[in-house]
Amino acid sequence: MASAAPPESPRPPPHPLLVMAVAAVLPGMGQVMNGNTTRALTFIFFMFMLGMVSWHLTTSAHSFIGRHAGGVLVYAISVMDAYRLARWRFEVHRSRLAHP
Repeated sequence: MASAAPPESPRPPPHPLLVMAVAAVLPGMGQVMNGNTTRALTFIFFMFMLGMVSWHLTTSAHSFIGRHAGGVLVYAISVMDAYRLARWRFEVHRSRLAHP
């Protein structure tokens, strides 16, 4: 008779600060690290679209950030969203280990 293998502990989610750092450098990758590929593509789509809208609504007298303000806004929201979800996943994992 074959012996049963001991159950493996679930792999811990990445640390929230690592997710936030990756999301700040590579737009959408924080959501990918959290396992939300569709959410990452949605954020990237809206970054591009709102960046284009604000580009067309401004003049060349505005700064680069000003000309892409819509995309920058969505980018900032995506970084905060990636951190928030990573923090939630991290705390849920930690509480499950503490109280099995």
